[in-house]
Amino acid sequence: MEQKVRVVADSSCDLPLELVERFKIVIIPLIVRFGAEVYVDGELSTDEFWEKAAGPTPPHTSQPSIGAFQEQFARLVERGQQVICLTVTGKHSGTFNSARLAAQRFGETVKVFDSLSISLGTGIQALVAAQAAQAGHSLQEILAILEDLRAKMQLTLVLDTLENLQRGGRAAAFIAVVGRMAQALNIKPVINVVDGQLRLLGAARSLEAGLRRIRKRVERMAPLEYLAVVHTRCQLKAKEMADWLAERVNFPREQVMVRETGPVLATHAGPGVVGVLAVPAD
Repeated sequence: MEQKVRVVADSSCDLPLELVERFKIVIIPLIVRFGAEVYVDGELSTDEFWEKAAGPTPPHTSQPSIGAFQEQFARLVERGQQVICLTVTGKHSGTFNSARLAAQRFGETVKVFDSLSISLGTGIQALVAAQAAQAGHSLQEILAILEDLRAKMQLTLVLDTLENLQRGGRAAAFIAVVGRMAQALNIKPVINVVDGQLRLLGAARSLEAGLRRIRKRVERMAPLEYLAVVHTRCQLKAKEMADWLAERVNFPREQVMVRETGPVLATHAGPGVVGVLAVPAD
């Protein structure tokens, strides 16, 4: 018997393909552009993206079209299924609005949920929703689970540079507060995501100092229900962070997801980012 609720998420959720396939999550790709060259997220490997990003034309991104969401919603609804669609925070992307407008023609059958997060913050929510759907939970029950998870989720990151974020224009208010200070003092901003928006948590003199600050913050949240590490071009530091936190907060290391964010978020984050997603246990 086919499950009643299916989960849709945009490609910025950074979930590994193995989990996407196992839990039957439908992924809607965002768009990456290098001048006149347009790529659907997933067409370029991470290495190919960074190779092109080092060239003379900087990357830019755009949300999926309303039609891209409508097509997938219609396919699932026609099979008698209900849909929960999770998106990257609507505070910094138009993806949520595209999905919301697409869902209007389907009434109560399709619900769009703003993750108010980025990368694995969205991904973990999509994964938990899909697991609940496979376990037979109703649409309303899954929405309640997501509301609780979203409220507890903490995502903290240290950025090596603000150049990409500034160029993308998606965090203008944040840049106005932090940009000049970071440039003048050569500091590394430590930020967290609060109600879907980037907020300055503090500043560090080096990337390592920023990582130490994140470790201390996450350690104070223990015990944890979920733990994950996301990065851009910092695989070794991300793995070391996962190893250290798993030991210090007594969390199973094999359950700590470590992912390099894909081209869409990497466009705005730039290289040298390490972030930790933590969800305190009840």
